[in-house]
Amino acid sequence: MKYPSFYLILFLLSSQYITAQWTNRYPQVDGFGHHVYLEGYELPVMNSGATGPAPSPSGNEVVFSAKGWLWLMDLNTQSARRITSTGAMDFKPNWSPDGKHIVFVRDTGLDTKIMLLDMAQNKEFLLIDTKALDLDPIFSPDGASVYFASAENGSLDIWQLDLATKTKTVLTKAKSLERLPIPLNSKYMIYLKKTGFSYDSIEVYSLDNDESLALAEENFMSQASFSLSSDQRTLAYTWPQDDDYELRLLDIKYPESNLLLTKSNTLPLNPKFSSDNQWIYYSETNTNELSEIKRIRVSGGKPELLEIKSWEWNAPTGTLKITSKVDGKITPVRMSVVDANGHPVVPNTGIIHSEGQNGMVFFYSDGEIELQAPHGELTITAVHGLSTEKTVIKSTVGTDSQSAEINLKTIWNAQANGWYSGDNHFHLNYGGTNQLDPEDIVLDLKAENMDVAFPLLANLGNRFLQPSIWDWKRTEPPLIQFGQEVRSHFLGHLGLLGTKDIYWPWVWGPYYDVYGRDDRLNAEPLEFARNQNALGGYVHPVSVRDPFTENGARRIPIELIADCVLGKSDLIEVGCLWSDEIGTANLWHEILNIGQPLAISGGSDVMNDLYRTMAIGVTRVYVKPDGDLSIPSYLEALKNGRSFVTNGPQILFEVDGKEVGEVINTKSKTIKWTLDVHSPTPFDLVEIFVNGAIVWSKKGNTKAGSKTYKGSIDVPKGGWVTARVSGGVVDWPLMDSYPFAESSPVWFNSVGSTDKEAAKASANKLLRLLSVSTQRLKRGYGDNPIPKLEGHFEEAKQHLESIINQ
Repeated sequence: MKYPSFYLILFLLSSQYITAQWTNRYPQVDGFGHHVYLEGYELPVMNSGATGPAPSPSGNEVVFSAKGWLWLMDLNTQSARRITSTGAMDFKPNWSPDGKHIVFVRDTGLDTKIMLLDMAQNKEFLLIDTKALDLDPIFSPDGASVYFASAENGSLDIWQLDLATKTKTVLTKAKSLERLPIPLNSKYMIYLKKTGFSYDSIEVYSLDNDESLALAEENFMSQASFSLSSDQRTLAYTWPQDDDYELRLLDIKYPESNLLLTKSNTLPLNPKFSSDNQWIYYSETNTNELSEIKRIRVSGGKPELLEIKSWEWNAPTGTLKITSKVDGKITPVRMSVVDANGHPVVPNTGIIHSEGQNGMVFFYSDGEIELQAPHGELTITAVHGLSTEKTVIKSTVGTDSQSAEINLKTIWNAQANGWYSGDNHFHLNYGGTNQLDPEDIVLDLKAENMDVAFPLLANLGNRFLQPSIWDWKRTEPPLIQFGQEVRSHFLGHLGLLGTKDIYWPWVWGPYYDVYGRDDRLNAEPLEFARNQNALGGYVHPVSVRDPFTENGARRIPIELIADCVLGKSDLIEVGCLWSDEIGTANLWHEILNIGQPLAISGGSDVMNDLYRTMAIGVTRVYVKPDGDLSIPSYLEALKNGRSFVTNGPQILFEVDGKEVGEVINTKSKTIKWTLDVHSPTPFDLVEIFVNGAIVWSKKGNTKAGSKTYKGSIDVPKGGWVTARVSGGVVDWPLMDSYPFAESSPVWFNSVGSTDKEAAKASANKLLRLLSVSTQRLKRGYGDNPIPKLEGHFEEAKQHLESIINQ
């Protein structure tokens, strides 16, 4: 294998660092790491515009997917006619050689299956419906069979279905991921091979001797797709180039050399040769995130846009104008609309998402939006971030234009009370089917009632994403400023917020080729941030509920314990969709107990250019800054612990009249506390922690809304107290696996104070975790000398031992 290092690195990433509490919506596939990447990159994508065009054998028509159905476009009239109409979503069509049938993928929202459409009879037939993912159907050159990808045997393999006998045969049996088959004849085929989810190659495969030859290979080709000319010589393929993609050509007999065909507008996807080999058709999103059909001559030249002049629904349609109001005022919202069959109804422009927790296709409205749909009843669901309950209404589309109004009520107005929300960890573009500009997420933030956003620049191992937009800022609410995710996979991922410059390198450590032997600390970029009056810390750090077991200790980033023990990290991301909040918070408690005032942060870690992803801000942090909101005042409040982290419930915690981040100085033996919980959904449990021990708990609220809890606690000699809300059923606006919120500490006597016995107990726990991390460190670097890293870990060990022996 040409790039074993990167495969191993991303395997470590998927198995150790972000093996999330969210696991999968669709049937699990073996051998691919985290399912968020498989569902985000490998499953079909819906857009209101045309995606995945396939020209017919006659050359007169193009079939494509749009709005979740299949459409047939007459190239002469440029009129598109809808040819499927169920409640499911239909994608990835391919023609039979005689032009009489189309095979395609049907997505139910929980699984996929493969269908056949008889064009003459206008009748559908089910071809493949396993209990696993079934994808990528394509006819054999003689039309007698259909090749497809299926995870029926665990991993995604290539299969063949004999249409006469309905016999299925598995053709590839490797434990990697094999997709996008193109059969050449009975002996050879071309397919996409993905090892883990990082090393990708387009291969020519011999069915007789189970051998393959790589035609093209690269790391993290998330949108790889290709087509073969009818003479079976020329391959047209989508290829990554820095932040963008391009279409390239190669001769499969001489794959060592290739030719750039077009960069188009940066994301030309799903290429397909015309039957006469004169054109390559493809789809690409425009600046309004609407997917369009384009084509370019095989000989090169300027791409042509095939504008669809009319849409024939084969059913009466109407329009519905929806006005959304929050507390009586027209306001942006997150919205989901489905028809009577459960099929998503989407606007004509703008990015569309499908979230995996609740299975809802959603988009954003600026307060007024118009939708076109077949006649009948529509169900409209809307929320305004975490500040309102889910509101559902029904309306009917008829012959005349209709209107509907959906009214939401705020549970708690955070801004009016001096609190502001921020998402400190998500990615604007990360290998998806859109290429977003920073302005494209302003509506998202307004609809999610977000005040501050830190999209993090990241890397795909050997490609650094969008450093050119590093200096872009939005200085009016919602505030936007770019941060950086330093992804040293082996040692742990870091988020840097507020730095003036980008830290280099972005990647290093075992299993990398270029920087694999670097004796470099994660503490270096953390210090880099501090030197710029910025903040740095660990993101998605703990993926399990109990990090203190032997297995749990191996799910903690290798350098996290050493850095946090020595006070090198400013932040720990307690709330994140791809980690476990309770497991992370419990580890955070142990660090607080040894006197390190480690601040908490929250971030969704969504990838906004993906179709299958969650919403910005569904995991977030609220802060209460001094004075007006600005990036500096936000970061200062975050650093000082004037905050709480949540994925739904919003909590205000006071102890003896002091708010979070403040210090209690009292001679009383007992003091009173108050906790106000404002939650858009019910929750199971409320807990009060003193120095990591639960000192009070009570069942939560069985309904959404506001509730106040009160009690008293004994005053310890030192340390801290926090409040937590957790557990319950997940429903909109939540998208995490369970409701959670925890406050920053209120301190006793001084910030960073400790209770001696609690400090010793925590130091012992952390020492055991550090020992596991040290073993992993040495095993990863092997014979490579790492005196800096070993000295850092030894210093942390000595510090913990000094606490134990005091």
